[in-house]
Amino acid sequence: MLYLKNLTYHPPATPTAILKGLNLELAPQQLGLVIGPSGSGKTTLLEILAGLAEQTGGTIFWRDQELISDHLQQLAGLVFQFPERHFCGNTILEELRMGHPELGSERVYEALGEVGLADLSLNTPPHALSGGQQRRLALAVQLIRQPSVLMLDEPTAGLDWSMRRQLVNLLAKLKTHWTLLVVTHDAGELLPLADRCWTIKHGELEAVDPATLGRKVEVISH
Repeated sequence: MLYLKNLTYHPPATPTAILKGLNLELAPQQLGLVIGPSGSGKTTLLEILAGLAEQTGGTIFWRDQELISDHLQQLAGLVFQFPERHFCGNTILEELRMGHPELGSERVYEALGEVGLADLSLNTPPHALSGGQQRRLALAVQLIRQPSVLMLDEPTAGLDWSMRRQLVNLLAKLKTHWTLLVVTHDAGELLPLADRCWTIKHGELEAVDPATLGRKVEVISH
């Protein structure tokens, strides 16, 4: 179980806090969805949970253990928005082993199988893949580390409807084995997957019922 208790982030250079007393609970093998506009604090939240930034107040727990940045880097796997821009390897194999040269072929193929890319040659350059395949590879890069929580920042951004549907289906499959936390400005087709849902605005988090929010989205779309 992931717990956030009164999480605050207020860098000295900013006049007001970016995150204001956030509280969140997410159980294993659940998908949590945080919905909010650009600038609301979504990405900052993920960066703190991934150990890339440190909160200025509050606590983060995984089960009964309070976590610091070093723990969080082991706990969480973060897939950035447009993750394909962060690829550094010349081949799929290099990308998967980046920073982990000791990983064996079994672990590599297991991660690729999780995201439906097991049939690709390991010598394929990441930038030769389709947009949807690149997103899947970015997921595999994190899954190979076997994180406790897989976090995604705007995972459907820039994808056409077909690739979005494929990615949503993949996340539904991954949820059976992993705990997922997804942030987005466009809940859309992600809402039916959500076990827990929050809206975020001006750094303040509010829990909402995914079913209720889904009905509101449906009414607006019609």
